[in-house]
Amino acid sequence: METITIKLGYPITLDGVLRDALTMRRPKVRDVRAASKRAQDDDELREITLFAMLADVAPDELEQMDMADYVAMQRAYDSFRPAGAAARQNGQGAGEAAAA
Repeated sequence: METITIKLGYPITLDGVLRDALTMRRPKVRDVRAASKRAQDDDELREITLFAMLADVAPDELEQMDMADYVAMQRAYDSFRPAGAAARQNGQGAGEAAAA
């Protein structure tokens, strides 16, 4: 299974251990569905829950992260997604081209 290690500029304590890196695995559809189910209509909680599942840590532990490190985690997650995912997020349906 493909993983990405995110080097933390601002280490955090997880389970009593100071960590300067987190490893995130590729998401599965079931991960996204489980995070959506747990978070219901809270988009921020959905993302935190999903990232926590992929990094095998508790969601409240991720909330300790410095925002710069969290952005690095978002980028790591984005690298797992297909190029067309960004277009779908921007409201474009299948087959629609992005405006030039």
